[in-house]
Amino acid sequence: MIDILNLHKSFNNKKVLQGVNLHVERGETMVVIGGSGSGKSVLIKHVIGLLNPDEGSVVVDGVDISHMKENDLNELRKKFGMLFQGAALFDSLTVWENVGFGLMQHTALSKEEIRDKAKSKLEMVGLRGVEDLMPSELSGGMRKRVGLARAIAMDPQIMLYDEPTTGLDPIMADAINDLIIEMKRKLNVTSIIITHDMVSAYKICDRIAMLFEGRILEVGTADEIKKSEDPIVHQFITGSSVGPIKAV
Repeated sequence: MIDILNLHKSFNNKKVLQGVNLHVERGETMVVIGGSGSGKSVLIKHVIGLLNPDEGSVVVDGVDISHMKENDLNELRKKFGMLFQGAALFDSLTVWENVGFGLMQHTALSKEEIRDKAKSKLEMVGLRGVEDLMPSELSGGMRKRVGLARAIAMDPQIMLYDEPTTGLDPIMADAINDLIIEMKRKLNVTSIIITHDMVSAYKICDRIAMLFEGRILEVGTADEIKKSEDPIVHQFITGSSVGPIKAV
């Protein structure tokens, strides 16, 4: 479903991605782990076409998106849903208007039809009776769920998650993990999730890819990653301050 081939990206002569190669199967949940500044967010922005590579390519569903025209890219993006790290809700819109925002922009559905669809997606993520609330009236966990409902509102084929459990307590984080697993089961989506929450990574992944200094060091199942003999991978997944990764 997604092929990332020899991807390079620099900003102001700082190399962020230095030859990333990653293959994501259709229907797979690929978790990309790595420390702050390792290039995870830059990688995911290439997958959705928000950034163009300096070198290499990103192929989505058989189409190289690296140098697509904007109109074609906007059409392709309808295949994607994205859950942002902070949920990224519009503070001036109600919950149902946030969930239905993409439908308002890209479909001819009536306001009533969009509201009904938004309520349905909210129920899928375990929220009822919140559609007329404002984002300021929601807890952090509820905001994440609303963000997820918005991400699935247009029935995407591909889901991108940017640190989905950041800022949540362990119980709510686990609830979000369960929702991610449920969305895969119900919608059969292909997912890329960037995180440094190893509890979450092990639970939701089909495979895990370790990104370090702009390159993928290792890809494997949760068990394979746990047994990795690479000292960088081992240090990261165990959270040790001793090893080749230096705290900065």
